Amino acid sequence: MDKNKVKALLALSDGIIFEGWSCGAKGEIAGEVVFNTSMTGYQEILTDPSYKGQIVVMTYTQIGNYGVNSQDIESASPKVEGFVVKECSEFPSSWRLEMGIKRYLEENGIVSIEGIDTRALTKHIRDNGVQPGIISTADLNPQNLVEKLKHHPDISSIDLVKEVTTKKMYKWKQSTWKWQNRETTSGEIKKPERLKMTSLFQRFSAKNLKKIIVYDFGIKLNILRHLAGTGCNITVVPAKTPAEKVIGKADGIVLSNGPGDPRTVKYAVENTKKIIGRKPILGICLGHQILGLALGGNTYKLKFGHHGGNHPVMDLSTKKVEITSQNHNYCVDIDSLKGQVELTHKNLYDGTEEGMRHKDMPIISIQYHPEAGPGPNDSGYIFKRFKEIVDKF
Repeated sequence: MDKNKVKALLALSDGIIFEGWSCGAKGEIAGEVVFNTSMTGYQEILTDPSYKGQIVVMTYTQIGNYGVNSQDIESASPKVEGFVVKECSEFPSSWRLEMGIKRYLEENGIVSIEGIDTRALTKHIRDNGVQPGIISTADLNPQNLVEKLKHHPDISSIDLVKEVTTKKMYKWKQSTWKWQNRETTSGEIKKPERLKMTSLFQRFSAKNLKKIIVYDFGIKLNILRHLAGTGCNITVVPAKTPAEKVIGKADGIVLSNGPGDPRTVKYAVENTKKIIGRKPILGICLGHQILGLALGGNTYKLKFGHHGGNHPVMDLSTKKVEITSQNHNYCVDIDSLKGQVELTHKNLYDGTEEGMRHKDMPIISIQYHPEAGPGPNDSGYIFKRFKEIVDKF
């Protein structure tokens, strides 16, 4: 046994305790414990602002195999509260490697634990539902940790959006990733080079770009990349930006993903009410839920949520099944919006609602993540579909 290892505990609010070892920053952190079934993409998951307030459990046994780099991020820094893995790789290997995951977690202050049975933990969450948990390297008394959780606020009572939204408006110009040409004039393949992003101004005439305002409730960068790839002039604004300031400047509005319960961001719901009927709207994940509330509907919490890159969803208009990337604990109750919207996408695992379209207004929204990052790219057409709606409006 490595004598340099630091013992860590993970305690759940129902009293279940897991013993392991620290693999990140030392200290103590509490949050809602959820599991993610993705086998790769751990860096994108760590930096996804939708995980603010949550401790993420990775079900795949080895995490960190290809290390960490400065490109595979979905926000400027990790947003998860804590991280739980079976094993952090000690010997990562990749031509894009910049550092190992343990160093990355430690430098970014993410309290993490390894060496526990993550499959058993996942099973427990599936059977008993998501619940608060606490990771600690400082207090190794199980009873103390469970007692602390009694005083930890429920995630449904906290406005987490205000902690991850941008502080000021900014422009976005970069499109999706493109491979650099690796072939020489002799036909030989050169050593792999870094990926690069293409500016949308290199692909489209600026005067033809549609002006899209994106409300940042905790946005993933890949959403902006995909929007740029369809030919849009993108401006990102803070979550509390008044609707009156954006309506006259936009051809379309995007309500982004983000963390927590949509009912805690009442200002976003009220803003959205003012936009409805005046501009085309695309809602994604939390944005989809905010839109549902703004239309007068209800939302509900799933038992253990959808987190991973392998969820089959049917597009009901085409009957095609796409494998999707998902990260949400809440859903819109489509029945509460009868007469206004129609269901457009359905989860084939549990039958839950995954998308809707307004019957009379240029509004579409989806519960999953069409931008992937990580996950499959099956759903990228959503951005083109929205662009077509904006063009017609």
